[in-house]
Amino acid sequence: MEIQEKYMRRCIELAKNGLGTTYPNPMVGSVIVYNNKIIGEGWHKKSGEPHAEVNAIRSVKDKSLLEKATIYVSLEPCSHFGKTPPCCDLIILNKIPNVVIGTVDSNIKVAGNGIKKLIETGAKVTVGVLESECYELNKRFFTFHEKKRPYVILKWAESKDGFIAPLKIYRNEQKPVWITNEFSRQIVHKWRSEEQAILVGTQTVIDDNPKLDVRDWKGNNPVKVIIDQNNRIPLESQVFEGQSKTIVFSKTLPKNKKENCIFEIVDFEKNIADQILQSLYKHQIQSIIIEGGQKTLQTFIDEKVWDEARIFIGTNTFEKGIKAPIIPFKNKSKSSIENDELVILRNHD
Repeated sequence: MEIQEKYMRRCIELAKNGLGTTYPNPMVGSVIVYNNKIIGEGWHKKSGEPHAEVNAIRSVKDKSLLEKATIYVSLEPCSHFGKTPPCCDLIILNKIPNVVIGTVDSNIKVAGNGIKKLIETGAKVTVGVLESECYELNKRFFTFHEKKRPYVILKWAESKDGFIAPLKIYRNEQKPVWITNEFSRQIVHKWRSEEQAILVGTQTVIDDNPKLDVRDWKGNNPVKVIIDQNNRIPLESQVFEGQSKTIVFSKTLPKNKKENCIFEIVDFEKNIADQILQSLYKHQIQSIIIEGGQKTLQTFIDEKVWDEARIFIGTNTFEKGIKAPIIPFKNKSKSSIENDELVILRNHD
């Protein structure tokens, strides 16, 4: 088992290279081993491009070794035709006799069918090696398919005395008041590149006029999601600039809108967060990072529809201002980014 875990860890390591680029597909890594030596490896890079198993098989120089090899893959090989042919068929075609799988794919299109197909053709299949680690790798994908909603990450920065912003009378300009250092801010841009969408409320846009992009990191800009109940946000705001898709949740349709905007109607008398997540599920959004403000963050906390909270605590104090959201203490971990503290909470069922 230890040797299997060694190669599965390599699969996970490879798969992580696809974080932020494989949507709507999961991240998958694969290695091929012969005589206790890796002879091929690969990962899924982008939707529509070859899957991990395909890249791993292609990388093997001596294809004759495949008939005596073991293929490791972090997620069950697909058994259906999508944008690419089934990986199961390729494994069978190359007569790879041993298949070691991290975890079953809960997507209804796969869901055990790949494993069944491999066994029926005579392959020796082992399932569940580093299963929890492989599941964690694709927490966004699994949440989307199992809970029928995106994976929700809450993120905010608060001062040492527990405020996320000073009082308006102390603000002279329409721009963010920075609580964290430049390294923490760069990490936030990295996170944005890893998630499919980013959400803020009306007041955050009006007060800060944010761009919600990844200008401090290389990667894809997320889909912008705005809550604007009464269509108060000016059309010249920076959130409406650029080519990124923008989804606005409102009570009524506006008279005017930008070309790249999609408006969705929400009943603000009912569970707002739940309605938003149901709509984003229909838009095929697998993950979202909620960046505020306080009222928006608290709405997701109170409706208990969050999976992770990432909270920066800076060194400055405001004494007065907008208090940070109140969140239940769950599975806490801490780290430091220079003089900032980063607290991670996990909301496991």
